[in-house]
Amino acid sequence: MSGGDKKELQKVTPLTVDEIEIEILPTIYAIIRSVEKDPIDKQRESQECSVKVLELQKRLDNVRNQIRQLPIDLNKEEQLQRLETLRNQLLLKQKLLKKYKNIQF
Repeated sequence: MSGGDKKELQKVTPLTVDEIEIEILPTIYAIIRSVEKDPIDKQRESQECSVKVLELQKRLDNVRNQIRQLPIDLNKEEQLQRLETLRNQLLLKQKLLKKYKNIQF
């Protein structure tokens, strides 16, 4: 597939949020485990940790690139209006939960 064909395919089938692959937690966990260990060979462990950090950086860059490919359906004003609506819904639900918790049975 040539570069032009790929661009045409991306225009026809844009990514959706569900299709973005964000598998970074195992890498973060591996980094934390390698930092927590009391290594016998500190230099080797340090190099392994550096490799894991580089792998995490690559994964994050990949996610950023995927996010940039997402289509923008709403303009700024519509996004702000939707955000305000969602905030209002959240406040209402929080009030209802608080009211429900205070009900005596």
